[in-house]
Amino acid sequence: MQDHRATAVTKTPDVPQPQMFEDADKAVDQLCDLYDLACDFLRREFQSAMESGHPGTRIRAYYPEIRIQTTSFAKVDSRLSFGHVSEPGIYATTVTRPAMFRHYLRQQISLLMTHHGICVQIGVSDTPMPVHFAVANHGDITVPQEGAADFILRDVFDVPDLETTNDDIVNGVAQPAEDGARPLAPFTAQRVDYSLARLSHYTATEPHHFQNHVLFTNYQFYVSEFEAYARAQLADPNSGYTSFVSTGNVEISDPDAEIPPTAKMPQMPTYHLKRKGGAGITLINIGVGPSNAKTATDHVAVLRPHAWVMVGHCAGLRNSQSLGDFVLAHAYLREDKVLDDDLPVWVPVPALAEIQIALEGAVAGETQLTGFDLKRVMRTGTVASVDNRNWELREHEGPVQRLSQSRAIALDMESATIAANGFRFRVPYGTLLCVSDKPLHGELKLPGMASDFYKTQVARHLMIGIRAMESLREMPLERIHSRKLRSFEETAFL
Repeated sequence: MQDHRATAVTKTPDVPQPQMFEDADKAVDQLCDLYDLACDFLRREFQSAMESGHPGTRIRAYYPEIRIQTTSFAKVDSRLSFGHVSEPGIYATTVTRPAMFRHYLRQQISLLMTHHGICVQIGVSDTPMPVHFAVANHGDITVPQEGAADFILRDVFDVPDLETTNDDIVNGVAQPAEDGARPLAPFTAQRVDYSLARLSHYTATEPHHFQNHVLFTNYQFYVSEFEAYARAQLADPNSGYTSFVSTGNVEISDPDAEIPPTAKMPQMPTYHLKRKGGAGITLINIGVGPSNAKTATDHVAVLRPHAWVMVGHCAGLRNSQSLGDFVLAHAYLREDKVLDDDLPVWVPVPALAEIQIALEGAVAGETQLTGFDLKRVMRTGTVASVDNRNWELREHEGPVQRLSQSRAIALDMESATIAANGFRFRVPYGTLLCVSDKPLHGELKLPGMASDFYKTQVARHLMIGIRAMESLREMPLERIHSRKLRSFEETAFL
């Protein structure tokens, strides 16, 4: 382990030597202490430099690290998709915001201790902490743009580094570190910090509000229904829900409390119905398009949610479908293009049984239809996602032929992206869409046609998504996180 004590050229905080832990809670406590020590040091030095100028030396602090070493090929429970490593070796990961991730870290560390009978080592890593992330939780501190300070910022402090801010681990191209350590978790600390900052920017809510069950939608109409449901749950003392968070981090626990209007809506308005342990539901209006869908899922993924589901509107492609029918995606035709470099289109994106059963059960519960009768309002099959919102205006021979050959029953611009990124990031995913137009059959999405449909169907559709998530909440974690999402050599952490 590198000695990080201050030198003549670099000033660093005094840190303790790495320690071994056989108690997960104490291990997380140490992670919190090391993280706070680094952040406090950088904040003090940064404020001093802003007031007094160049400090005459480089200032640096490091992320904390979890490290384990195994020496046995002992086989663990083959039903489990996480919580263990496949072969002997050294495994490590840097950590950020350990207090926010306490439950997750304690759980993952406990599984390693149980499955491998080992202790974990907690110490300081060799990865510098960018000053931007160290001051991120302090609204009164702003990092100036390049050239705005009296000295060159990167000459004194570390800034975000793309060498450690990437998706190499989840994309399966990461190489062992110089000391031979392999990744222990799917994301590095800098990658997590980057996404936490992006989430705050795009959603106008802080990352600690996000819940483990995430609904994505492509229409603002769902938001008012979600707020109405949230208020009803807050009025019920037995619901288990504790508060509702709106954009701008406005949090209410009183069902009758007013939420002031937002002066400027964020790009992706986000709302959280919170429950103890993060077991509530988050709704994100990602807007229209695969780029937005990728952006949202790229960043939500670092929170390691238990499931995410798309509940949006789509074009029905079959004459037998009616406006308001539901579509449960069993497969995806990926013509969105935004993930082709990270996940080639030849990679199959399978349906996950646990999610599919939850969604179908929720449709049955809301419609009071079962068995063969459920086919009256819901169809399962391939959903196509494209990158051209006005695809109907193109010549039809090519696109329509591909849609027919793929057996597609619906088309949108986001679902395949969300599912593919769920597959890539090992986050359980699903799609339940609602038919809002049938362009191939002359029923276009026009204001006069859509208004009645929106009024009658939005509430039911959203409630189905909520009920599905509440069903998944009761399912053991090891069942939700399917082995289908894990490759040959996976990180031990979920």
